[in-house]
Amino acid sequence: MEKIRIAEKYTLTISEACEYFNIGDKKLRKLIDENKSAEYIMTNGTKYLIKRRKFEEFIDNTSSI
Repeated sequence: MEKIRIAEKYTLTISEACEYFNIGDKKLRKLIDENKSAEYIMTNGTKYLIKRRKFEEFIDNTSSI
């Protein structure tokens, strides 16, 4: 089975998003906790997923995190 590259995935796990966006785990979890209704956050049960393109847009429009 061929593995999908992170850059091609629609949603990322917390650890994948940390690696892809070069953001620490604690910082990303804090962003999720402070913005639970943000467009870039999706839940699967108790698991948080990051919508890659939406989070890229968020990062593009943010001067600091």
